[in-house]
Amino acid sequence: MGQYSIEEGRALTEAARSAIELYLTSPRFSAKMITVQLRQFEREHGVFVTIEHYPTKTVRGCIGFARGIRPLPELLVQSAIAAASEDPRFVPVSHLEFEHMVVEVDILSKPVRLSGTADKIRKAIKPGRDGLIIEYGYRSGTILPSAAVDNGWAAEEFLENLCASAGLERHTWHNAGAKLYRFTVEAFRESSPRGKVEKVA
Repeated sequence: MGQYSIEEGRALTEAARSAIELYLTSPRFSAKMITVQLRQFEREHGVFVTIEHYPTKTVRGCIGFARGIRPLPELLVQSAIAAASEDPRFVPVSHLEFEHMVVEVDILSKPVRLSGTADKIRKAIKPGRDGLIIEYGYRSGTILPSAAVDNGWAAEEFLENLCASAGLERHTWHNAGAKLYRFTVEAFRESSPRGKVEKVA
């Protein structure tokens, strides 16, 4: 993609942290408290926010939107709060716990549909570069590019785990009714809690 500078990435990552902190500590929190500071971000992109324990990099929450269905600032704030409070894999994050976590913001490119034979789809995917989306019936799932790297997945393992993330059988990506998409990301991450923001992808 290459559309966002490190300064823009820093602003988005700091905004995600601020949104979580204010949500956890202020009974008068409103999303507008954050989005009003991000008026320069007019482009519409999908976005994911991940929070991890530091320094173990243990994921504590990861929620987002695969497509830019609303302005980026709105999706960023909603994703940040949901990562801290609505990830079904975890109990909500407490304010004290959040003090020991780092925030990562992934901005997604427009998804590109994958089609053709199973072999063609496998060859079109580059783990580490691509993230994946599956839509099948009323179920859908998204996995960011970093997951394939962290878990050492080859293309087929990536596809199988994508299906599992959507609550589908691992072979569902073969089915004619399955819609598959790939995307890339620009990722910005704190080097430590409240630390320097770096571009990591």
